[in-house]
Amino acid sequence: MYDTQDDKTETQFLPLDGWHRAHGGRMVEFAGYWMPIQYEGIIAEHLWVRENAGLFDVSHMGQLQISGEGAAEALEALLTTDIKTLEHGKIRYALMLNEAGGALDDLMVTNRGIYYYLVVNGATKWDDIAHLRQHLPDHITLNHLEDRALLALQGPKAVAALAQLGLVPAKPGGPELGDMNFMEAAPFKWGKVPLGISRSGYTGEDGVEISVRGEDVVALADALCALPEVKPIGLGARDSLRLEAGLPLYGHDLDAGVDPIQAGLGFAVPKRRRAEGGFPGAARVQASIANGPPSKRVGLMIEGRMPAREGALIFDGDTQVGKLTSGGFSPSLQAPIAMGYVAPEHAAPGTPLEIDVRGRRLPASVVGLPFVPHRYKRKGV
Repeated sequence: MYDTQDDKTETQFLPLDGWHRAHGGRMVEFAGYWMPIQYEGIIAEHLWVRENAGLFDVSHMGQLQISGEGAAEALEALLTTDIKTLEHGKIRYALMLNEAGGALDDLMVTNRGIYYYLVVNGATKWDDIAHLRQHLPDHITLNHLEDRALLALQGPKAVAALAQLGLVPAKPGGPELGDMNFMEAAPFKWGKVPLGISRSGYTGEDGVEISVRGEDVVALADALCALPEVKPIGLGARDSLRLEAGLPLYGHDLDAGVDPIQAGLGFAVPKRRRAEGGFPGAARVQASIANGPPSKRVGLMIEGRMPAREGALIFDGDTQVGKLTSGGFSPSLQAPIAMGYVAPEHAAPGTPLEIDVRGRRLPASVVGLPFVPHRYKRKGV
């Protein structure tokens, strides 16, 4: 999952770079930045997040503000989700597609009242910004919040841990931290420090993402990791957690050749957008819905202990029927798991298949996603 950098591109440093190194982070190049892959070990960190709270630095991701009259309509012309009905303080997952219906990126959109707040993937953010600036109307303003860091605090104890810092709503009548539900966002203050908090994340666990000024992020990370239930967690555990949660990683399970229906992300194209279209690639998405996609993203449980990795071919007998896009050993299930694309006739749960790993065929079966149930705090549940 880790990118290698072009020799001509200088790897950038995040605001917490020195903090990671001081805390024993083993740094690797990822999405143009030096980032920690692990501290005490991927398996230990993974299991800690499942039981406690883990602090992830995701400041490599792009934080964007979109504002101006008609911003909702302008965004709907570029994204798959329903922006017009997105209420203040609510978040939606969206895809940005090319004209052929393939995914340029997946992202989060929040209605912050006077602007829309987008979080885009780190590896694609510069292309995303260029694409948005090219296609948004001239009167729509795009601000790249380069001075902001982004932390993700994830796990069953995450919200209670953050609450110990004494955060207060930034606006009168704003929600209390513990009352927020999954895919809701609000501004808070930690002393004099402004924080943008969303109850979201990419681990399948409950938790929050915290947008904070780069100048304040070291103090916030120190305060959080001084709590006994919080430890810093690296990219390795972030990847194994999102794989167990059945969540796609852009550049691996999603790319410019894959449409939302193939990827099992039909929820990112709500009913009105399916009917009306009006976004790039709508014709392909509508055709995939009507006729079925040419392949489907599935989960695979692999027999034995040997993991299979991205790129391994999937077979039904002597016939290749697909390819893996993510794979690894699941610390929670103590078994190898994978995701990949297979022909539709092989996508039903329970279908027996084989995965070729260096000439050895590993028996596997299709399973429903996620591998490990999500534990988000949903309204009414």
